[in-house]
Amino acid sequence: MEKIFKPKFFSILKGKISKKQITSDIFSGIVVGIVALPLAIAFAVASGVSPEKGLITAIIAGFLISLFGGSRVQIGGPTGAFIVIIYGIVEEYGIDGLIISSVMAGVILIIFGLLKLGSLLKYFPHSLVVGFTSGIALVIFSTQIRDALGLDIDKVPSGFIDKWKLFILHLNHINYYALAVTIVTIIIILVFTKLKTKIPGSFIAIIFITIIVQVLHLPITTIESYFGDIPAKFDFNIPIFHLENFSLYLAPAITIAILGGIESLLSAVVSDGMIGGNHRSNTELIAQGIANIVTPFFGGIPATGAIARTATNVKNGGRTPISGMVHALTLLLIMLFFGQWAKLIPMAVLAGVLIIVAYNMSEWRSFRSILHSSSFDIIILFSTFLLTVLVDLTIAIEVGVVLSALLFMRRMSKIGADLPEHIDSDLFEDYSNLPKDFSIYEISGPLFFASAKQYAEVIKNLGYTSKVLIIRMRHVPFVDATAIHNFLGVLKILKETSKVTIVISGVRQNVHKDLEKHGIISIIGKGNIFDAFKTAMEHANKIYTT
Repeated sequence: MEKIFKPKFFSILKGKISKKQITSDIFSGIVVGIVALPLAIAFAVASGVSPEKGLITAIIAGFLISLFGGSRVQIGGPTGAFIVIIYGIVEEYGIDGLIISSVMAGVILIIFGLLKLGSLLKYFPHSLVVGFTSGIALVIFSTQIRDALGLDIDKVPSGFIDKWKLFILHLNHINYYALAVTIVTIIIILVFTKLKTKIPGSFIAIIFITIIVQVLHLPITTIESYFGDIPAKFDFNIPIFHLENFSLYLAPAITIAILGGIESLLSAVVSDGMIGGNHRSNTELIAQGIANIVTPFFGGIPATGAIARTATNVKNGGRTPISGMVHALTLLLIMLFFGQWAKLIPMAVLAGVLIIVAYNMSEWRSFRSILHSSSFDIIILFSTFLLTVLVDLTIAIEVGVVLSALLFMRRMSKIGADLPEHIDSDLFEDYSNLPKDFSIYEISGPLFFASAKQYAEVIKNLGYTSKVLIIRMRHVPFVDATAIHNFLGVLKILKETSKVTIVISGVRQNVHKDLEKHGIISIIGKGNIFDAFKTAMEHANKIYTT
């Protein structure tokens, strides 16, 4: 029986790590720690909790996720995706409710891992993920308007529409110092992003603007205005829990678990593509669960894998979990020795940082791309997006999952008459006499969210070992947005990392139209697309023998 829990760190320890790699990991960890500092503070404040809770989460959860995780380079901590759900839990159930919900989410994540559901979470439709991610981005943006404009509002309504009504009523009371600080913060971040410096623009903006505000005594609210002093210590807290309230915390706990699971595995998949590795999804879920059980008792908030920080880790040379642990230790030292000064950070600076985060989270290019997909994907996209913004993230995910299944069944019933009732295995050609690096792969049935990931992995693996790969699509009645997204990702990876030529045969007219619309045909090349398998073979043989 395959072992479910196999942390990458301990597997790597059994091998040999060069001193050069350890040095590279330490350097990368320090850089990522600096990158994570402003984000950890900003995410905590935006979630309605004190800033040190974000730092505690990045330190404890970040260390545990690297120690026990299934990815070599994953960086864990608080993320923007949790802002909406944390804010709602704190507002309704208080800090004790947040601790209980987080711990329950951790238990659920461990159960997911033990039941080997890691691969299952990857099968969420792309349109659903983009829908709620874009919705979260819009909600985060709206939560920052008060601080970005310096509006004197004590209590901001939780409802999206009510919030904007209140902002509009206060537009004649804008604090132009705060607005200027927000704009300058955004400009600094954008400039440093373009320059591709090791030190992030958000860190520079916080240091520079905090000093300017203090020296010039500008009338701007700071972290201290809302939260007072920031304690540079860890406190162990046990929440008051009544069994009869279990059902109240279950829904938010499930949302945290699903959201955390999706984001951490998505981050792991992205980093795999960057380093050519393979993460252990079930181990990763168990590690996320451990982190979310332990961290809340020390004052932390829910944590997951952070895509941007993980990518920063890879780009700076991080290749083992050592970099993630160093990132956590870097933040610990900063908190212990410099944490007291964090209270001076202007709220408008954090608003500028979070507006950039919201923009990066919005996935507007993917959103726009899905608008050119099938009506089924568009329905899922807008349903989850609008429910996230106007109702509740938990309901958005629940409705999105059910709607995806129902619309898929509806789509299959419409094309059912066009599909063969039974495909006789004797009809398939014998490919056993082909050369070792000449591959043929046949996709049978719809290429949709539940099968797209699996097909994409097979195509990627065949692409690495083949000179020519023919993909037969005669039995593919349609492709959805998830399939397009995964197929594009694999083609881009293969284009950068291998010399394989991909040839496609038997593409139906509606499928060809979707592939062309999203740029897949242009990547493969129009000359490599054929209606008949026979002509595709002749073309592939010419390529193979040259």
